[in-house]
Amino acid sequence: MSKNVSWDVTGNWEAKGDWGTADSEGRGFSLDRWQARLDELCAAHHVPGASLAVLAGGDIHELASGVLHRGTGVEVTTDSVFLSGSLAKVYTATLVTQLVDSGELALDAPVVSVLPEFATPDAEATKTITIRQLLSHTGGLTCDFTYDSGRGDDCLAKYVEAAREVALDCPPGTAISYSSLGYVVLGRVVEVLTGKTWDRALKDMIFTPLGLEHSMTLPEEALRFRVAMGHLGEPGTDPDPAPAWDLMPRSAGPYGRVIISAGDVARFARMHLDGGTAPDGTRVLSADAVAAMQRREVDSPDKWTVSADGWGLGWTLYDWDGVPGYGHDGSAVAQHSYLRVVPHAGVAVVLLTNGGGTGHLYADLFRELLEELAGVRMPDAFGPAANPPVVDMTPLVGTYKREGVVTTVTQDDDGRAHIRYEFVDGMKDFSPPLEMDLVPVSETVFAASDGPAFSEDHIPVVFSTLTDGTPCVYIGMRATPKTA
Repeated sequence: MSKNVSWDVTGNWEAKGDWGTADSEGRGFSLDRWQARLDELCAAHHVPGASLAVLAGGDIHELASGVLHRGTGVEVTTDSVFLSGSLAKVYTATLVTQLVDSGELALDAPVVSVLPEFATPDAEATKTITIRQLLSHTGGLTCDFTYDSGRGDDCLAKYVEAAREVALDCPPGTAISYSSLGYVVLGRVVEVLTGKTWDRALKDMIFTPLGLEHSMTLPEEALRFRVAMGHLGEPGTDPDPAPAWDLMPRSAGPYGRVIISAGDVARFARMHLDGGTAPDGTRVLSADAVAAMQRREVDSPDKWTVSADGWGLGWTLYDWDGVPGYGHDGSAVAQHSYLRVVPHAGVAVVLLTNGGGTGHLYADLFRELLEELAGVRMPDAFGPAANPPVVDMTPLVGTYKREGVVTTVTQDDDGRAHIRYEFVDGMKDFSPPLEMDLVPVSETVFAASDGPAFSEDHIPVVFSTLTDGTPCVYIGMRATPKTA
């Protein structure tokens, strides 16, 4: 069997023995019990449908609950497919790492050395941004540049051309700032080096070698299968089908569209756990490349939005009271995906959902599963204490700006802090401004109410500093520098 590997605090890797522990193999996995629990939690949190896959003891167990579409009543089955959102980034990162593995690409190569047409409004920064920085979200590129470049095979090339005028969130290498734009650039790098579209490269280099028959990238391919529909509604109520299935353009693929079954995600995760090999022995990645993807590149000041303690090359990294893990989350039109991998136990858990209280379902289910199967204790839900600390807001008050977004922090005469999150310029019609009170969690971390599913009940607002000394604020893992 494959060896388990984990990293110590220095980032080095060491063998830890065979897969399969008393927690996973010895106890077994009770399909009936976890099916009942999945059904119970879906009902409690008003989640219309969900698919769950658990890799434990070397076996993949697949479960399904509820319906794909409340309007049609079509049931979720284990081979149903869901929009996985940003989980696609890990697939793109794996493609890029394969090219590094083969010697066709260097992690520390400037992007312009491979993609001369790549540019940002900062000419000097453009010269320095590397492949490694794009993979670890430290290149300074923004996240919220959604550009419909058409349905043609040249859509990524057109997107990269359009993105030349999009300002950086922050100077390269000064902070982590979650970046979808960077992953489209990486997708285009894959196309240039393989001579294939990103979609075709993904099929040929990952889906086919791993036998992932319920994984695809295009809507017309998804229609061959039972497909989940997103649902929208008020918290605590049964949501209704969304007005559209998928609003993303084809260019969103490398950062946001892999359409997939939970079981196929577990099979993809098993390849990473097995040191880069498929079940039939086919090598997809070298063991060194697998280890490199999971090595911490940067710490995350915002440890709550997607539970990130740090970031590797594509992977979100977790530290559960000293137990390391990796994974990723995703969201697309009310469909949410969650992947958690615990290397020392050989355990991977995948949850795909189609609306409702998905954050609460994820939190309850994964806390129970990971504790039983891997001895992991996940952190409690994010939120303020009953008696929040008193914080001097004076150094935090001001205006913070990044491409398309202005965040304003103010304080009343009575000491209450407020935040206004406003879309501006080309994004001004994206959504009305958000205005919320801030409740201190610590001197630099605050909770804003009415949070998205990923943060359960509160939006984390985290104040930090770029490495060049500029104050910044994080909302949704995006770094926004202080300008006034």
